Amino acid sequence: MSNRPLRKVVIPAAGLGTRFLPATKSVPKEMLPIVDQPTIQLIVDEALRAGAQEVVVVNGRGKGSIEDHFDRSYELEDTLQKKGKKELFEQIRKISDSVRIISVRQKEPMGLGHAVLAARHAVGDEWFGVMLGDDLIDSEDPGIGQLWRVAQETGKAAVALMPVPEDQAHMYGVGAGPLLGNGPHVLIDRIVEKPPKGTAPSNLAVIGRYVLPPEIFPILANTKPGAGGEIQLTDGLAQLAAKGQLVGVRFNGVRHDAGDRLGYLQANIAYALKRPELREGLLAYLREVTK
Repeated sequence: MSNRPLRKVVIPAAGLGTRFLPATKSVPKEMLPIVDQPTIQLIVDEALRAGAQEVVVVNGRGKGSIEDHFDRSYELEDTLQKKGKKELFEQIRKISDSVRIISVRQKEPMGLGHAVLAARHAVGDEWFGVMLGDDLIDSEDPGIGQLWRVAQETGKAAVALMPVPEDQAHMYGVGAGPLLGNGPHVLIDRIVEKPPKGTAPSNLAVIGRYVLPPEIFPILANTKPGAGGEIQLTDGLAQLAAKGQLVGVRFNGVRHDAGDRLGYLQANIAYALKRPELREGLLAYLREVTK
């Protein structure tokens, strides 16, 4: 694996967002705002801070607003300029100018592994990142960039790992294995998608960041449907783990599960508290309502 910046990331965004119905009946869950930014924009910003130049969005029907968000909006830009709102104009223009978006259609929702496979031709024959729009990693050092460095150092695929309470491990993919060198990372030799309660090989949950080699594509093309009758990325990763080619990265940063209603609300509060113009007013409100 050559020593170069991360060039491409894939963001699977074809899911139906059923946990946020009825809001997601007409609005993609990836466009739900964290304060005043669509969730997917925070994901793309993380990719850009890690050096990514192209973002492959795996879309489904009714997700056109994601492409529109990263496109030029001439009418809006013209209006902002005429009203002298220079700061807002520059903010909107930056969204469309900062990254090249490639949109790929996943025609059937057949699982995360199938979504990644749908990006095969857009990615080509190179290593790439995968970033799930449900998982926000709040860190000065971009989460996907942390994985990229470990993948370059080891020459192995990398997944993000996070400790979770043992009674919640069945809700995640779970990885296990010996420490890599002096730690904290793990050379994964077992990885299981949503193991039955009490059977998880560890308490280390796989979080939505991956750095993968192009060899994952033929593996996924030959992977049979697994948990939930879907083609699971975890099953493809298990084949890399069996060859000693998968590292679990204990990343630095705070993870928010924006795909869960409570986690989404917590993410909004956490990101709002980072904003100087919102922090004091929000803290005052929280103190008032939690008396």
